[in-house]
Amino acid sequence: MSESRRPRIAVVVFPGSNDDGDAVLALAGLGAEAFPVWHAEPDLPAADAVVLPGGFSYGDYLRCGAIARFAPVMGAVTRFAGEGGLVLGICNGFQVLCEAGLLPGALRPNASLVCRDIDVTVERADTPFTARCQAGQRLTMPVKHGEGCYFADDELLAELEANRQVALRYASHPDGNPNGSVAGIAGVTSADGNVFGLMPHPEHAVDPLLGPTGGALVLGSLVDAARERTLAPA
Repeated sequence: MSESRRPRIAVVVFPGSNDDGDAVLALAGLGAEAFPVWHAEPDLPAADAVVLPGGFSYGDYLRCGAIARFAPVMGAVTRFAGEGGLVLGICNGFQVLCEAGLLPGALRPNASLVCRDIDVTVERADTPFTARCQAGQRLTMPVKHGEGCYFADDELLAELEANRQVALRYASHPDGNPNGSVAGIAGVTSADGNVFGLMPHPEHAVDPLLGPTGGALVLGSLVDAARERTLAPA
């Protein structure tokens, strides 16, 4: 199989998703064959990775992600993740993954709305989602959410830190930690490392003509990891 093969990455679209097109465009620009999958589909088409994009799934009624968690496609996403498949949740997608139990912790309302570029520090560069980064590197990406305050109680937080599941933290400067997240957490992985959620929007930080490009390192890492799956022996 050619190493130039474009990995297939499914982008799930819920009613109310509004960053799905941006995710498809960004992933395609980074070498993936990205395609949308409607929330009502009970099965995933053949894919090497899955992205749950930002937006307001089902209008964010109840809690953000609480209804999307029951969408038919989430059964397929859960099975895909359980088999070791790569799953990335961005903003609302992060909320959905937490509601579905695919990621630990919860996202709570911020003290106030946030919508601006923010710096995050890479805690781990050895995940499928940060492999193009260096540990300690700062990435600039936009945040835009009202319920992005990551919460874990003391026991869970200690477990996350011990297992090195915190991949990104808001950088320590006057504009850091814009939502009050515990321990400054901006992104966490599952215990197995194949599921990742973050509140900043990497898909909006890939084009130097439009601003910062830190998101290209995150999405590019996912594309690389998905490509490796296509090249792995059966």
